[in-house]
Amino acid sequence: MTISIATMTARESRGPIVGLAAHLILLTALAAGTGLSANGWLAGTAYAVVLTVVLGAGLRRTGMRALGAANAVTLGRATLVGGVTALVVTSFTAPVPLPVLVTLVAVALALDGVDGQVARRTNSTTKLGARFDMEVDAFLILVLSVFVAGTFGWWTIALGAFRYVFVAASWAWPWLNAPLPPKFSRKVVAAVQGVVLVVATASLLPDAVAFLAVAAALASLTWSFGRDVQWLWAEERRHRLVAARARVAERRALLLHRPVSVNV
Repeated sequence: MTISIATMTARESRGPIVGLAAHLILLTALAAGTGLSANGWLAGTAYAVVLTVVLGAGLRRTGMRALGAANAVTLGRATLVGGVTALVVTSFTAPVPLPVLVTLVAVALALDGVDGQVARRTNSTTKLGARFDMEVDAFLILVLSVFVAGTFGWWTIALGAFRYVFVAASWAWPWLNAPLPPKFSRKVVAAVQGVVLVVATASLLPDAVAFLAVAAALASLTWSFGRDVQWLWAEERRHRLVAARARVAERRALLLHRPVSVNV
């Protein structure tokens, strides 16, 4: 069955549904070729359903009538991540073929950036597309960090959890939602996470070397998030200071213009 980008971008209602169908086809192929556990099937299907619902809601909220070519590429990456999820959950109870797992991950990572290029060339860059791309990347890192935890320990999950802990913290401290200045180093750190986790997943290095590489990736990610939080807090303090000064100036202005009563 061939699913073209033209078909996926035809109508808002069809894009996410076609993506769901692609997920189910991939899960069926993986079950037939490699074997999936019941939990693997459930995890892959749950991921696909949630993605379909959230993506459809995002399209409606932003008023987009078509998925768009760039988002179609991202949806293709998301489909591969669904297959990775099913295999990783299956690995909890049975061995999974590493070549298949690594291939899915490698293709998903190789396509990262293609959707951005398509969006820029077609002049169709959107906030939804940028958020969609970022969330697919974040979830893939989380799933891979869970997989390598079986070899190196559950501390590796911190690699994938950082993003979600940051989002949860922003609910309590809204100043964390402020836009960050673009940083090339942030992109480098994000890319390193994917490369290191793929290498660790594929067992391309001795366990001791891979352990050090994953630990170094976690250290760089901690530094990157720490620097961003520090910058955001400095900006919040600056805004608070400006607001406090504005309130003082407003009170002074009211006092200067307050009418003076004279008793005769």
